[in-house]
Amino acid sequence: MRIGLLGTGPWADMAHAPALAGHGDLDFVGVWGRRPDAAKELAERHGTRAYDDVDALLADVEAVAVALPPAVQAELAVRAARAGCHLLLDKPLAATVEQGRAVVEAVRVAGVASVVFFTARFQPETEAWIGQQAAEDGWFTARAQWLGALFGDGEGDSPFAASPWRREKGALWDVGPHALSVLLPVLGDARRVTAAAPGPGDTVHLVLDHTGGASSTLTLSLTAPPAAAGATVELRGRAGVTLLPEATEGPVPALRRAADALLSAAEGGRPHPCDAAFGLRVTEILAEAEVLLTDRR
Repeated sequence: MRIGLLGTGPWADMAHAPALAGHGDLDFVGVWGRRPDAAKELAERHGTRAYDDVDALLADVEAVAVALPPAVQAELAVRAARAGCHLLLDKPLAATVEQGRAVVEAVRVAGVASVVFFTARFQPETEAWIGQQAAEDGWFTARAQWLGALFGDGEGDSPFAASPWRREKGALWDVGPHALSVLLPVLGDARRVTAAAPGPGDTVHLVLDHTGGASSTLTLSLTAPPAAAGATVELRGRAGVTLLPEATEGPVPALRRAADALLSAAEGGRPHPCDAAFGLRVTEILAEAEVLLTDRR
């Protein structure tokens, strides 16, 4: 499959470009970015071509991977789908529910495949655990803590610290999708966000009511002290207590598995569980929580 990359930032550099260039079933055709010099540099390092015109790249490929802020991603995903391109997208799908719905509708009308890269869903240990727990009945409650040190004491140590959209949207939209991608397939859809409260910095606390009968609590932050950073998901129910295992590999192999999933969906026509529709549902839950948090602040 001929694929292009939209985006030239740190995530495109450290994850997307290496994953696409090293995938045996993909032809990495080229890179487009909002900064032409950065696109040229990234393309040269991976033996491909930089495009000045995004529509020219869309015309030359069968699929695109997107590593851009969510609002920009949503706009270009619609454009790419209308050009007949399959979509390898990042989380969150969009910055608003309306943008997310536009992506899902464009995918439906064009008949293209879509996969949203929720990291834990494409790492062997975590995905296997999610599948095992989803097969169990009787979950009573769950807690998810997804704590990053991007801002605050850890500021400046990460290439993502200068990200404008993360500054604006905070942990809810950046690490919230990770937590939801683990909880929803196990506990069922969130019928509603029953509570939301702000914490220190950009920290937020959420309580969800799930269709499977369980409730869950989420603590999300990008301003945790570095020594306190990390991700934990704990489930409690009739089967006992179980914790999400740690992944043993970085994002590049996981992104290659996401590309495998896109290839499979494109060839077989069967949607992947982490398709644009799932990305939209996550966006809807985040937006619901955002409204509650706005009312509390």
